[in-house]
Amino acid sequence: MSITRRSNIFDPFSLDLWDPFDGFPFNHSLLSFPRSSSSSSLSFPSDTSSFAAARIDWKETPEAHVFKADLPGIKKEEVKVEVEEGNVLQISGKRTRENEEKNDTWHRVERSSGKFLRRFRLPENAKMDQIKAAMENGVLTVTVPKEEVKKPEVKSIEISG
Repeated sequence: MSITRRSNIFDPFSLDLWDPFDGFPFNHSLLSFPRSSSSSSLSFPSDTSSFAAARIDWKETPEAHVFKADLPGIKKEEVKVEVEEGNVLQISGKRTRENEEKNDTWHRVERSSGKFLRRFRLPENAKMDQIKAAMENGVLTVTVPKEEVKKPEVKSIEISG
């Protein structure tokens, strides 16, 4: 039994996949596998054109703004946490791809590689000089303490009469 490629786009079992970015003026497709059956190795996007998106949660507690980024497989030396323009938190880094060996046969490539960059404009009450960052089990946690909000002083006035 042999498998033949079908070219009917309405056939759910067709092996042809539609690439919505095919023909656009950039070098790579979002699909990182060969387009023809004669190719034996996968074509990886170049490092300059690939982008690894970092998913980041931002929560605010009464004491601080806390950012958590999932960065599996990235060492803390490959990540930069910076403050620019006074109140913009920038988290950046690079995930390198595995070396492709000539005798390896890749069946699927789903993990992204490349550079990532995320920026967050912090509110006025953030203490920029006390920011702390820690990396544990592939999760980067950045804590930005907040200035205490001064409660307005209430003064009772005695009513005469």
